[in-house]
Amino acid sequence: MLKLDLRKDLKYLYAPSAKKIAIIEVPRFQFARIDGKIEKGQAPGTSPAFQEAMQALYGISYTLKFTAKLRKEDPIDYPVMALEGLWWVEDGNFYINVKDNWHYSVMILQPDFITAEMFAEGIEQVRRKRGDSPALAKLRLESFAEGLCVQVMHIGPYATEPGTIERMTAFAEENGYRDLVGCGGKHHEIYLGDPRRSDPAKLKTVLRHPIEKRDKSRE
Repeated sequence: MLKLDLRKDLKYLYAPSAKKIAIIEVPRFQFARIDGKIEKGQAPGTSPAFQEAMQALYGISYTLKFTAKLRKEDPIDYPVMALEGLWWVEDGNFYINVKDNWHYSVMILQPDFITAEMFAEGIEQVRRKRGDSPALAKLRLESFAEGLCVQVMHIGPYATEPGTIERMTAFAEENGYRDLVGCGGKHHEIYLGDPRRSDPAKLKTVLRHPIEKRDKSRE
């Protein structure tokens, strides 16, 4: 059986340093992905639609993993990758304590050998096993090339992310780049811990922002 060690191969993207901020080029990958918006009066931890989206993502991801591992011809084993979230607001009013205007695209990386046909069959398997849901209809397999980014590991609760983001933005500026979050770019989080089980002070989250080289001629 062929085994893919995706976590090891992509360690620089999924287990970066918490001390050293880095400028990286993120290549094109394919993801199981679903978009949505936090409902009024809710937050990611209490939003029914967000919880449903995560269940659908994990459902399809584990179904694809075990289908590939248990098939008779050319079985392949690989780890289910971490949950990721792209976050943004469309009204321009971002506050860390106000979450019901947040839009999201949550996703889980899939190996390159997963095809559209395998993905569609996987969704049908999830539907037969767990029943239908609106989130299953929104699931898609999509390639995504994030490109040039600034990245670091954040350790601590989500509420303390702004301090880490300030460090990232300052580092980007010192190296001649402009942070694109707030200028069409999306705040990217990769969740390496479960906030329901982890000590908030030890929670690990990869933070990643798209950047571009500053055009000094316009400054």
